[in-house]
Amino acid sequence: QVQLVESGGGLVQPGGSLRLSCVASGFTFGSAWMYWVRQAPGKGLEWVSSINTSGGARSYASSVAGRFTISRENAKNTLYLQMNSLKPEDTGLYYCARDRSGSDRGQGTQVTVSS
Repeated sequence: QVQLVESGGGLVQPGGSLRLSCVASGFTFGSAWMYWVRQAPGKGLEWVSSINTSGGARSYASSVAGRFTISRENAKNTLYLQMNSLKPEDTGLYYCARDRSGSDRGQGTQVTVSS
């Protein structure tokens, strides 16, 4: 049974940082491209970032490029998202996913950026 469990969200002031984690189980994590997607209040799912199996290839949505960093530790079956210089428009539910569309995702962790 595939499980994706996100953590690390919270309330942060604009300009602050958070590090999200996602622990995966039930599949061969090291053989899977992984993704972060998010959903802002009242909006649909938005792709945020992707990483290949080794971590050597990463891509980002233009809205987060230069501020967010995706990484992974295959030995720990864990995916990360380091988020710096957070903005109020980054507020939303953040999910790790096994596909870019987010159809196969975890339960999510809430990120709220507000003063």
